[in-house]
Order: sequence, then structure tokens, then C-alpha cells
Amino acid sequence: MKKRYLGPDKLDVSALGLGCMSMSFGYGPPADRQEMIQLLRTAVGEGVTFFDTAEAYGPFTNEDLLGEALSPYQQQVVIATKFGFRGGLPAQGLDSRPENIRAVAEASLKRLRIEAIDLFYQHRVDPEVPIEEVAGTVGDLIREGKVKHFGLSEAGVETIRRAHAEQPVTALQNEYSLWMRKHETGVFPLLEELGIGLVPYSPLGRGFLTGKLTADTPLAEGDFRAQLPRFTAEARAANQALVDLLQDLANQRQATPAQVALAWILAQRPWIVPIPGTTKPHRLRENLGAARLELSPEDLKEIEAALGRLDIVGARYPDHIERMTGL
Repeated sequence: MKKRYLGPDKLDVSALGLGCMSMSFGYGPPADRQEMIQLLRTAVGEGVTFFDTAEAYGPFTNEDLLGEALSPYQQQVVIATKFGFRGGLPAQGLDSRPENIRAVAEASLKRLRIEAIDLFYQHRVDPEVPIEEVAGTVGDLIREGKVKHFGLSEAGVETIRRAHAEQPVTALQNEYSLWMRKHETGVFPLLEELGIGLVPYSPLGRGFLTGKLTADTPLAEGDFRAQLPRFTAEARAANQALVDLLQDLANQRQATPAQVALAWILAQRPWIVPIPGTTKPHRLRENLGAARLELSPEDLKEIEAALGRLDIVGARYPDHIERMTGL
């Protein structure tokens, strides 16, 4: 697995990480714990060194899962986790008060069975707490040896710049994919200027860009995609043209739509590290194959031209969830 580097201090990670939320949260019932432990260890064996979790995933159970699965590999892996919700529950609202940040750090350290959190993100920007106070608190935790790197998630340009002035930001975790590109015009130039890495979540459009989810595919009970406007049957049918484009490109390259979608992201900037998630070993290996797929400048021009002819239908979040972002 190729390496990439995040942030001013060059945090060394695999070119593709593993988003772990779906193992415990958000996509229906949690997956079998022993199977997920094996999957996580398989990822290490395949060269993945970057794993993404949060106290809110479960809540708490995803961190505990990673703690058990990755404890034999602590010297080989980078684990990112997040703070920022009241009681670890998104439904309870935001909470980035310094005392909560500290409490989450201590609890996450125990669940992850580590001595220092490699990368500690603010999960969502809290409008009630100045970002300088948030960054300063994480900076104190870094100086105390409990955290190594500071990150932001779903943050916009002003927030990133203000936070970075207080405590250097290693990575920004925002949604970015072939069907979510708004950050290219505002956020990307700032990340380039400040030397901050981008860690795209949902790089496969929450599974839609794999081609395995059509307008007729039923969503499991508890699958949060059922509340997303972009996942109504009508929106999925309208957006199928994007998947068809990916399938055509994949067929020409002996690849899969998922691999083309991930390779496209990797080709955008050298400081981007996507974190696709999965609960299936064969999908893990498929996704990791994207790191070996090189798209030529001509390929990228072809994709760009084709995208220019497509309109993505449906908002990524309903209004009440979008309001919780800092964008």
C-alpha cells in the first residue's frame, strides 16, 4: 500500500484508510463483532494503517471494537476518533466545551486501549463554543501527551483558518466524492495554503457509487440513508447516470465503479486520503485495489467532461442534519 502524508507534521498513513462507522452504526443492525475484528486485522494485513472511528458510532461500541481488534498492532496503525456531541449522541446536540473534550479524550483512550489518540477531530463545529477555545483545548491535550494531532470535520474556510492559527490542523474530514464536490473551490485552496490534509468521508457516496445500490434496492431497518433526500427511489433513479458513467469507465480499465471513484479522488491531490467503509472482506480488497489504479490526465479530462453533463439530484442531508455542519 502506498503512503500519503497529512498536515504540517506529515502524519504518515496508508493512501486509503478504513472508515469503521458502518461496522457498528448507521446502516442497520451492527455487524458480527468477531467478523469485524477479523476484517480489521485483514485490513492491517493488506497494508491499511489508517482507521477512522468516533465515540458517536454506537455510541462507544465502535471505538471498543477497534480497541480490541487493533491492540496487537498499535505501533503499526494510526487511529482517528472524534468528539463533539452531547453524551456521544448526535440526537442530543453538539457539545465542544473544553470539559467535554477532555472527558471524551479520557474515555476514548480507554476504549481504544491506547496511550495517545493519534488524530482527534471535532466531529461537528459547535457554534456555542469559539473554535479557538476548541483548538486550544486539543492543543493542551497534545502537550499533555494524550493526543498527537488535531483535526476538524465538516468545517468551512473561516473555521479552519481560525482553528489553525490557534493549533495546527493536521486533517479536515469533510464529505468529498464524485457527487459532492463543493469544497474544490473554497476549501481546497486553503488546505493547500496551510498544508492541511483532506480525509474524505463517504468517498463512494454512501455505497451508491459502487453500482450495488439501485432505485429498487430496499434499505435495511435502521439504515440512516432512508432519511437522506439523495436516497429516495426517485433520486437514485435520476442519479443512476453517474453510476453508469463509472461502470463504462471501469469496463475500459478492468476495474470496478468503486475503484474508479476512489482512484479519481486519489488523483485530485497528493494530500487526500479517502476512508471508504465496508463490512465485507471482498469489498475491502476491491476498494484497496483503487490505490493501484492510475488514471491518466486524459482519463481525468474525460471524467470531468462527462460530469459536466450530469446533474446530481437530491440534497445530501435533510435540513436538520445539514444545519449541524459548519459549512
